[in-house]
Amino acid sequence: MISIDVTMLIHIINMIVLMFVLNAILYKPVLGILEKRTQKIESLNGEVAQFEQSARKRQAELDQKMREASNKAKGALDGARSQAQAAGAEKLAAIRKESDSFKEKQLTDLRSQIEAARKELQGNAAGFAQAMAGKILGRSLDA
Repeated sequence: MISIDVTMLIHIINMIVLMFVLNAILYKPVLGILEKRTQKIESLNGEVAQFEQSARKRQAELDQKMREASNKAKGALDGARSQAQAAGAEKLAAIRKESDSFKEKQLTDLRSQIEAARKELQGNAAGFAQAMAGKILGRSLDA
């Protein structure tokens, strides 16, 4: 059985001293290290949050700059396209004008040739008619 004597008191004192010694040598340093680690982790988490926020802000700025550059490029492209269309329309109008003037010149030349041929045929028509009539009748119509 358990007997209560001086050894029991020595064991209790020994346990209390051991508890203080272990607390001073082992538990407090370990708790201090754990506390430092917790503070460091919280600090790193704060820095990570700042970096993430900074990255989001920079990404938003980059997206905004990309949209602006895209709009600027689209505007420049539209401007170049409209200039090209205007230049094309101008050249087409010049070509049409030149074509129309050439066509009018050709038509004028053709009309003058037709008129000259008509006058020549009208001048020769009487002689041609007389020759044909002579061939049809089989005799000369000279009177």
